[in-house]
Amino acid sequence: MEIKNLLVQSSPFLFDVAALVLRLFMGICFVVHGLGKLGVVGIGNMAGFESWLGSLGLPFPRFQARAAMAFEISGGIMMTIGLFTRIGAVMCLTTMIVAALVGHKGGGYLITNNPPGNEYAINLGVVLVAMILIGPGIYSLDAYLF
Repeated sequence: MEIKNLLVQSSPFLFDVAALVLRLFMGICFVVHGLGKLGVVGIGNMAGFESWLGSLGLPFPRFQARAAMAFEISGGIMMTIGLFTRIGAVMCLTTMIVAALVGHKGGGYLITNNPPGNEYAINLGVVLVAMILIGPGIYSLDAYLF
């Protein structure tokens, strides 16, 4: 194997495997986050999330909490199964933009700051942008159906 091949070249197979790994990881991540807002996993619940959004001064916290939960669960499912992948990624990216600009405003970048910074939301957002750009890959329902 030549060093050039090892360092800079890829293959369509590896590209599609990478797209699959990203889709599965990000999709499951967002489904779990959405279910957490419902109180199904973790210690959170919708009432607590609504209250927190209200304390940040967001208008219509009840609506926004439910919209975020719906976007995370439905967008996460779309990414996981690879059906309307880019639409699902845009839905989840929307929640990450709000989280970075509003939810973690004033905390700086690092998630370990007090209050927590927007590091996690920004990093997830960047991965979602990459997914939007590269698409779902061949191992997806999008590729099979369309």
